[in-house]
Amino acid sequence: MQKVQNKKRRLALTAAVAMAVMIFLALFVSISEVVVTGNGKYTEEEIVNILFPDRMSKNSLLCFLKNHFQEHVQIPFVEDYEVIFHGPGRVEIIIYEKSVVGYVSYMNSYMYFDKDGIIVESANEALLGVPLVTGLKFGQIILYQKLPLEKEEIFPEILALTQILTMNEMQVDRIEFGPYDEITLYMGDLEVLLGSGGNLNDKISELNSMLPQLEGHGGILHLEEYDDANIRAGYTLEPKSKGTD
Repeated sequence: MQKVQNKKRRLALTAAVAMAVMIFLALFVSISEVVVTGNGKYTEEEIVNILFPDRMSKNSLLCFLKNHFQEHVQIPFVEDYEVIFHGPGRVEIIIYEKSVVGYVSYMNSYMYFDKDGIIVESANEALLGVPLVTGLKFGQIILYQKLPLEKEEIFPEILALTQILTMNEMQVDRIEFGPYDEITLYMGDLEVLLGSGGNLNDKISELNSMLPQLEGHGGILHLEEYDDANIRAGYTLEPKSKGTD
């Protein structure tokens, strides 16, 4: 009987010590290592500074409680994130970014839209690697609603073009739609005329294959009449006239 009681005391003492150690670690152990994954628009340092702005925010217990019982910090261009604990002093932050394919300028702000044409973010600065789309006429823009184009029939063309550019991993500074829906791409000093949108896949594929040879060169590249069956048609590069944007 005495042995059973002694065993129970030892088990209780062990449990109490384990609990005390856990409380100590939770209260006093600071997060010393943060690994960030899934981030493309922000550096790891930027994410860490946003989520852990001061010493107190790196307390393991407070971080755990905030992650489970408070709303996550709102980060531009980030849909949500996960905080995964790999030990008292080490956490992993998994970032889920919003998908943006282009943006328009509206009332001194940049309004970013996704592959479905939904406005997903508003910002005061241009995001590197996302093209500005100009030449469009639209009504009042409301966040999380579809971009209200005056000519809705042009929207599939915009989305098709931005998706083709994304699939080919091509960075374009600006996409301009002319009065007759003709498309012009601006890439550094290079101006690429694609015409009214026909045969976009072949035109972009050809442009992508030409980029290594065009690097460092400026001018106007005519691909309006490009035809995969007749590669010579409408395939010229001419210098820009002085004063041409």
